[in-house]
Amino acid sequence: MPIRVQNDLPVKEILEKENIFVMDEHRATHQDIRLIKIGLLNLMPLKEDTELQILRSLSNTPLQIDVTFVAVSSHESKNTSSSHLNKFYEKFSDIKDQKFDGFIITGAPVEQIPFEEVDYWKELEEIMEWTKTHVMSTIHLCWGAQAGLYYHYGIQKEQLDHKLFGVFRHRVLNRRIPLVRGFDDVFYAPHSRHTDVPVEKLRADDRITILAESDEAGAFLSMAKDGRQIFVMGHPEYDRMTLDQEYKRDLSKGLPIDIPKNYYPDDNPDNRPLLTWRAQANNLYTNWLNYYVYQVTPYDLDGTPDLAEFTRFQKGGADIAK
Repeated sequence: MPIRVQNDLPVKEILEKENIFVMDEHRATHQDIRLIKIGLLNLMPLKEDTELQILRSLSNTPLQIDVTFVAVSSHESKNTSSSHLNKFYEKFSDIKDQKFDGFIITGAPVEQIPFEEVDYWKELEEIMEWTKTHVMSTIHLCWGAQAGLYYHYGIQKEQLDHKLFGVFRHRVLNRRIPLVRGFDDVFYAPHSRHTDVPVEKLRADDRITILAESDEAGAFLSMAKDGRQIFVMGHPEYDRMTLDQEYKRDLSKGLPIDIPKNYYPDDNPDNRPLLTWRAQANNLYTNWLNYYVYQVTPYDLDGTPDLAEFTRFQKGGADIAK
């Protein structure tokens, strides 16, 4: 799938080396086609790593994607240069009048801080409220999922007694929902977090549909409003070496950290980690783009998304999903 990015975005060269079709702005302006508009609110500290991971995840359908990177203005990034942010990112205030087919809110390393004490919480609340009327479907990742569940449904996170860290086995609960169409009965996905939204809290709220969970890691994938809001508790976008980098980073800082589970062969950090989640991660983003973004958004994004039409489509899609 062609992904439209700015001509000199640093990760563009890496994507091209992986044979991912990246279209620059000049070529895109000469095609008579409406690209799918995706916004990415990148709250991760290493923003270029996350850019690469998300763009790679979005690259597996025939659709053409126009990605807008968004940063909060109420927080100063310490791990990404201001020149990169100024050149490639938009502030929310600059895009709040636009409509998007889809939107992604990433995780952030702030899960042990109460939501209201996060320095950009007020701005994030504004953004999440804005997605209700300006976005057809929003994916919330890891802490972003916890934040979304708290803001939209009042479901509070809980502190874990130790960091949930590794690659965990999950099972699909309802494969008639198009978001998990084509998933295996069981699949693996990475987690890296100190807090959780207990699956019992999600089950108790009839506004939430749980689609996949793990005996060890709890809820992994859930959604609300027939896919208008999607919550992914782990990190399916992670690269092969991301958990390795986090593990060695924490070791170097003298932080308490266990070897990530089900990750290194023989639990030996000297061994190259196994990549066991990429296919299902690609399937998740492909299903999202197809069934919850492309199939239900109008050619002209002006006007409020038609939730009634969206719901009718999703119920029809459930009838054919296997």
